[in-house]
Amino acid sequence: MTLPPAGQAPDKGPLVAAMFDRIAPRYDRLNRLLSLGIDGAWRREALAAALADGPARVLDVATGTADMALLLKRARPETQVIGVDFAETMLQVGRAKVARLGLEVSLQRADALALPFADASFDALTVAYGLRNFADVERGLAEMRRVLRVGGRLVVLEFPPPPANLAGRALRWYGRHVMPMIGGWISGDRTAYAYLPASTEAFLAPAELSAAIAAAGFARVQHRLQSFGVSALHVGVAV
Repeated sequence: MTLPPAGQAPDKGPLVAAMFDRIAPRYDRLNRLLSLGIDGAWRREALAAALADGPARVLDVATGTADMALLLKRARPETQVIGVDFAETMLQVGRAKVARLGLEVSLQRADALALPFADASFDALTVAYGLRNFADVERGLAEMRRVLRVGGRLVVLEFPPPPANLAGRALRWYGRHVMPMIGGWISGDRTAYAYLPASTEAFLAPAELSAAIAAAGFARVQHRLQSFGVSALHVGVAV
């Protein structure tokens, strides 16, 4: 299977959804292993940004197995948290986690390019490492703006393309050689773990993503690199 890694590709969505459905059972385990456990710290920083204004209703887009949605709910139990994703098997794993923890988090299958919510439905919206998988990033950002109220906060975690330096070369080597080997060995799907680093290399640089967020109707857009540029946190306010 060949997947278009990033940008605008109308036929990409079903292929990516099917890929995530295949790797769902071992997805969480591989996330922790391949990130050396650092992804938890990145998500906690995003969590603080998302909850800074005390939102009453939060949407987690591309929620996957609900890691971010669960963090939001545990940190602020009084907040209504809804997670959406287009990969049903990922959501099934997430629902099992929700049930095990006894938390009230609604997980729904939905297309991020056509969210099933009314305008201005949410006070905050998060998307953690899912934006680069959208068939149309600009359309996805426009949908996020639509469902956020004015003043609502958008928080995006994403893997930026590795920089053109020694650290960047090491990241590219890790992504091209180590990730597919380990990911394929544990998940049985080497193609998926070759796609994931390729999608990172083909995605927008942090400054470009910040510009795209601003163009979608957000102000005070800022980004900060995490762990020397392995991850990046973007925050904007709907206007």
